[in-house]
Amino acid sequence: MYNDDYFMRLAIIEAKKAEMINEVPIGAIIVKDNEVIASAHNLRETEQRSIAHAELLAIDQACKVVGSWRLEEATLYVTLEPCAMCAGAIVLSRVKRVVYGAKDPKGGCAGTLMDLLQEERFNHQSEVVQGVLEEECGLLLSDFFKRLRLQKKEKKQLNLEP
Repeated sequence: MYNDDYFMRLAIIEAKKAEMINEVPIGAIIVKDNEVIASAHNLRETEQRSIAHAELLAIDQACKVVGSWRLEEATLYVTLEPCAMCAGAIVLSRVKRVVYGAKDPKGGCAGTLMDLLQEERFNHQSEVVQGVLEEECGLLLSDFFKRLRLQKKEKKQLNLEP
């Protein structure tokens, strides 16, 4: 039987796929009955679609696989805490359990800024497990943004020189 670390490592592989195409490295997988039924990574820049987040793409894929909009027995593994949009999709698709790696201090809606996944006023709540391989997930993001800032700085310096 696999555990949360194992499945988060698969989500990290998805995040690295995003990074290879200059997307913010966020990856997600959905597991049902101990089997991966969907995997996705961030494609927002590639597709120029604000909704092309890893979680939404994985949820859409999983719904097609199970033939239902309900993912009641599924677990979503994602490298970064879900935002409001993704948390809403998680609630609406009835994902049973959400496991995430790094917290998102600017947009996290699974416990950091707010907790939409366990909001009792909704008709569904997801169990949340946070901090699985948190350091590794966080480093993927911080290293990516450091490289991005360095590249911007280098471009700026090149443009200033004659």
